[in-house]
Amino acid sequence: MTDSELPPLAVTGSTGRLGGRVARLLADAGVRQRLLVRDPARAPQLPGTTVSVAPYADRSAVREALAGVDTVLMVSGSESADRVEQHRSFLDAAADAGVGHLVYVSFLGAAPDATFLLARDHWATEQHARTLGLTTTFLRDGLYADDMPEMVGEDGVLRGPAGDGRASVVALDDIAAVAALVLQDPAPHAGASYDLTGPAALTLTEVAETIAAGTGRPARYQLETVEEAYTSRASYEAPRWLVDAWVSTYTAIAAGEMAAVSTAVPDLLGRSATPLAEVLRRTTTTAG
Repeated sequence: MTDSELPPLAVTGSTGRLGGRVARLLADAGVRQRLLVRDPARAPQLPGTTVSVAPYADRSAVREALAGVDTVLMVSGSESADRVEQHRSFLDAAADAGVGHLVYVSFLGAAPDATFLLARDHWATEQHARTLGLTTTFLRDGLYADDMPEMVGEDGVLRGPAGDGRASVVALDDIAAVAALVLQDPAPHAGASYDLTGPAALTLTEVAETIAAGTGRPARYQLETVEEAYTSRASYEAPRWLVDAWVSTYTAIAAGEMAAVSTAVPDLLGRSATPLAEVLRRTTTTAG
């Protein structure tokens, strides 16, 4: 493949749920793209794509993979104790490679003092991209609506210290559609930060009721204290930083930091954001 034939667009995370959706939307639109993956065997087989093995922490591999790329979608890496360091390595390589525009999947309310601890990671990533002088677009999505059923335990209880706080959960399909739109014409979105949310902010009681109605399985919300939340999650034997992050999801809801409802999805896509009930209906239909 000659330099003139290299895809001007690169997508990370294509083996995952969000990046995979974006890659498929771009392929359906006839857009050539380079997929940056850790495991080439898991890369989706899509027309107009090339595949490069480029883990975030491998700066030289990322730099080589991004050579000649104008725009890159950076889906945040999987949760790990060194995720920010991996992100910084990727961004350094992108800058080295001369990438013109970075589209980064961040998180709603990203801030250095966010209650949700992982939102602090996203803020640190955003800040590093800015210090490098990269042209950026940040897609700050809320909690995935698609993940809500998984938060219900086998006993039918969604438990956590969220109080009566609300969360504007957003559909993966909506995030992917926005990302694909921005990637195909990034210039108008240079410097923008979009809060990507669902159409309404729901209490966890409402989330549980919607899950029960949409799936037919029992689901109810049970308020916990912070101490009870740590105790009920001890059986997972997860590292402390991860349990801290899990619990902070709920305390951030209680603090009102996940309740914002944005018009970005309808403004950009020209349609309403997808409500949780519709996400569940689609999932149930697909599974059936």
